[in-house]
Amino acid sequence: MAPFSVRVGVRSYELDMNGHVNHAVYHQFGEHARSSHLAAAGCSFGRMVELGLGIVLLETRVRFLRELRQGDEVEIDSRVGFGAGRAFTIDSTVRRDDGVVAAEISCVMGVLDQGTRRLVHAPADRLREIATAPEVLGL
Repeated sequence: MAPFSVRVGVRSYELDMNGHVNHAVYHQFGEHARSSHLAAAGCSFGRMVELGLGIVLLETRVRFLRELRQGDEVEIDSRVGFGAGRAFTIDSTVRRDDGVVAAEISCVMGVLDQGTRRLVHAPADRLREIATAPEVLGL
């Protein structure tokens, strides 16, 4: 299955004093791709809150590879990986329309039980139970 992806256009207010996308905006691009990916699987913000759960970001890293400038259109993919334990990963690639990779984003995530304020065990199992389209998450 091809990775989930979203498209965004670079807006003028996302630029820094050098005329390229501010570093913090890349984190927002990644968040947009991750939340859209989860929503497409049926694990939207509203549904998670309704169930007393939330998705938390435990660690994030961005590798800046090429500039993005105002007017660039980019595709941001989202790839979920599950292993043992309470955490899982969501990685993204930010790619310009000309195919050039502008950034790579790596995140470690968890599913938070809002009542206990603890990460749930086996997040893949929990998300599979919640999702209306678990295959979108590779489950």
